[in-house]
Amino acid sequence: MFVQRLSATRLGARLARRLAVHQLDLWGVPYGSPVSDTVALVVAELSANAVLHGRVPGRDFALRLRCDRAAGVVRVEVSDTHPSHPEPPAPAADPADPDGGRGLLLVSALAERWGITDRTGPGKTVWAECALSAPPCPLRV
Repeated sequence: MFVQRLSATRLGARLARRLAVHQLDLWGVPYGSPVSDTVALVVAELSANAVLHGRVPGRDFALRLRCDRAAGVVRVEVSDTHPSHPEPPAPAADPADPDGGRGLLLVSALAERWGITDRTGPGKTVWAECALSAPPCPLRV
């Protein structure tokens, strides 16, 4: 298991993605592999959401990764201290909308499953499980 607290800033979100692919490489999932690319994108989206929508001033967010070879998944968990839960993803009315809103749609498309759980203390954890035998990620990171 890998756990790291990060600042709720763009830099923290970027660092979360970089730390995730490094940890995957240490676990034998090489950089640039389909699984590494998929997990990197999921971590990037969940971390960006924690920074943009889950930020509470003075509070960090947490990244937790677990590689479960028996289950064939990498579990990504991003926890923040904001009490609101994200809305389930709905198709964007306009794919060219500059305001975003497609992060959880991407997570839903790439992950085997994902969800939201309450955590001890304030906030929530948004998690996703990515297959260790993932097909090539359609988006390179």
